Amino acid sequence: MNTLIAISGLGIVCMLLEMFNFRKGIVPITILGLLAILGYNISINNPLGSYLNNMMIVDRKSVAFSSLFIVITTFIVAMSGEFYKDRQSKISDFVAIKVFMLAGGVAMISFGNLAMFFLGIEVLSISLYVLAASNRLSLKSNEAGMKYFLMGSFASGIILFGIVLIYGATGSFDLAKIYQIVHTVNFPQWYFIGVIMMVIGMLFKIATVPFHFWAPDVYEGSPSLTTATMSTLAKVIAVATLLKLSNSLIPFHTYTFEVIIVVVSIASMLVGNIMALRQNNVKRMLAFSGVSHAGFMLMTLLIANQAENILLYYATSYAISGLALFAVVLYVMKDKENETIDIFNGFGKSNPLLAAVVTSSLLSMAGIPIFSGFFAKLFVFNQIIQSGWIVLVIVAVIASIISVGYYFKIILAMYTKEANETFSKAPIVYQIIAVLLMLCTVAIGLVPNAILNLIR
Repeated sequence: MNTLIAISGLGIVCMLLEMFNFRKGIVPITILGLLAILGYNISINNPLGSYLNNMMIVDRKSVAFSSLFIVITTFIVAMSGEFYKDRQSKISDFVAIKVFMLAGGVAMISFGNLAMFFLGIEVLSISLYVLAASNRLSLKSNEAGMKYFLMGSFASGIILFGIVLIYGATGSFDLAKIYQIVHTVNFPQWYFIGVIMMVIGMLFKIATVPFHFWAPDVYEGSPSLTTATMSTLAKVIAVATLLKLSNSLIPFHTYTFEVIIVVVSIASMLVGNIMALRQNNVKRMLAFSGVSHAGFMLMTLLIANQAENILLYYATSYAISGLALFAVVLYVMKDKENETIDIFNGFGKSNPLLAAVVTSSLLSMAGIPIFSGFFAKLFVFNQIIQSGWIVLVIVAVIASIISVGYYFKIILAMYTKEANETFSKAPIVYQIIAVLLMLCTVAIGLVPNAILNLIR
């Protein structure tokens, strides 16, 4: 609860700094504030328990995931200073929106009442709508913002209708009371209709097949830093929240529920990777890559034990690799209308360090040892085999093999093709972030228990 209050206060501070014409201090002060909040969040001074009549529940799971969200936001804010340096008059708005979006994410993972859950998801969604359309002079950005707003509003409406049905069946928004009712007494069948509608709405937010059709256009049209935010922070928050909803609202994982998750997961992995093979635009390719990774993360809903631990590890690995990749993409694509793979031609010769970052990030996302992405998939596969869904693991392995095809398109372009143009020196901020994240990708791959044991 105190973490959420501190994050909201930090967002207000960002706007106040603009009022006092202290724009140069917005990014560093926000980073320091986020690091201070992270330190408090993981310290023993952050009391566990329920707050505001069970509106929010702070436990080890919510602390672990909210810490991950804070770390991701810190890196995104760190890249904001360079990305928005040509729009200094608006930087306070962009940074504050990202901080408030983090507040929505913390509310989503810490909710104890469905009203708080819906409030959090709306804060998160509205922030993304604004960021997607933030480049008002770009038709693509305007189109992306409108598409995301329409699809997101549609998904939010489905979620809200589902909450209403659940309330009608149980007479409560309180998660603990709902859990007690569905595990002890009979309840109307429309309760399951409400749960299904909430799951469908969250699958829209995660961008899994068949609810993924908005993602490629929105990712392509949005500013690159917004695309990075959607593909890392927003996706991780949505998947973690769906896992919490699944564990809290579904009395027991029936065979029917598991089949639905298996089908959606298989479809997301195969469609996402196959469609990514056909893309030449880097951001559209990463959008379909995100769809496939959503399918992998969705598999954690089938895990009986330690689902949160494994999802936390996978989400950490995916987010770190994605942010490292985008730190380079932001530099390479700056002020360029061409966003195709050809833009990376010869990049390995002109900037070997950042090319190594791109290579390690792509190899991690493909699931190649020694990077963390390999161990993330290994842990998921091990648990899914124990759950009895061997066919899902087989499809996931095939999907991982397919993903190598389009990830290596970029790698081959960097090292085997001649450069179309000369690259200027990369901003030092992007270089530091990219290298630091690359080292983290290797480190959590070599020491996975550092993440896996955070939730006990």
